Amino acid sequence: MPDPHLISRAIRPERICIIKPSSLGDVVHALPVLSALKRRWPDASIAWVINSGLRSLVDGHPDLDLVIPFDRKQIKASPRGLAQMARFLGGLRQHQFDLTIDLQGLFRSGLMAWATGARYRVGLAEAREGATTFYTHRVHSDGKSVHAVDRLLQVAEALGAKTDPPEFHVSISDEDRRWARETLAETRRPRLVLNVGARWLTKRWPPAHFAEVARRAVAERGAGLIAVGAPEDRPLVDALIAALGGLPCLDLCGATSLPRLAAIAAEADVFLSNDTGPLHLAAATQTRVVGVYTCTSPDRTGPYGLNAIAVRSCVWCAPSYVKTCDRLECMSELTPDRVWPAVDSQLSAIGNPSTSAT
Repeated sequence: MPDPHLISRAIRPERICIIKPSSLGDVVHALPVLSALKRRWPDASIAWVINSGLRSLVDGHPDLDLVIPFDRKQIKASPRGLAQMARFLGGLRQHQFDLTIDLQGLFRSGLMAWATGARYRVGLAEAREGATTFYTHRVHSDGKSVHAVDRLLQVAEALGAKTDPPEFHVSISDEDRRWARETLAETRRPRLVLNVGARWLTKRWPPAHFAEVARRAVAERGAGLIAVGAPEDRPLVDALIAALGGLPCLDLCGATSLPRLAAIAAEADVFLSNDTGPLHLAAATQTRVVGVYTCTSPDRTGPYGLNAIAVRSCVWCAPSYVKTCDRLECMSELTPDRVWPAVDSQLSAIGNPSTSAT
């Protein structure tokens, strides 16, 4: 299969399509690719195929010309669902893309890449579910040995784009920034955001552990506390607030859109979170973050950037990447005593120049 570096010198695409429908953290990780491609071909029109529920992440991005929403919930294994998928795929071809880049690397996204009809269809060589069969060019990355952000940027580099430094642009409107400032106006600094939710049970560091770290932040740093989460995280946030034992905590669970969550993170000082999408969104706003890693590895999907610290479990099975577990030894092994120094260092570094952290 041809080397993508060859097409970078051979083409001047007028219409580029990025395919990265999900998930929240993965879309955030792909944002630097968009900006790198725009710098490479400033006159090209760039579109992004993204799940409908995540389109607010890229709406209004200065380097993006078109958002193509994909309603995955409606595409089911039924005659009606298949018909809707066929219509969606047919609509992609109408845009007449010259270059399509599949950053998702699954069968569905590979099929989308093929459906665009672009002469050049590029994706990672390690893409799964047979997605590579839909590409005209494959990029061989360093795979599991590099962070997800750097792995995706290798696709842009193969196309001749300059990727250093990676550029994260999170679309936050002036209205959302104003809402965040007003919402946090009565919350004292330093402000510590607590994100206790996660889809996987094995990623959910106990609310009581979050509460213990938060109590220390209040006692030793005078921190103001903010709890965030999706509506389904309500039981976890309630448990957190109960464990705080009456300490003031602004409860924003279920009260933020993705842009408003980003605005809250940008107005805060430190964001403490499980390994989940909001952690990566907060890191992209350049807020100081601390990620808690129980069953996953921060080497591949840790919070990215100079203001990021990850604390990982050291149990025998880590990182297992299992979604359910009967033992959950990582939850007791990864104690608040181990996480607090990372949070304390971030709180103490506020106002100081950024330094690398691992």
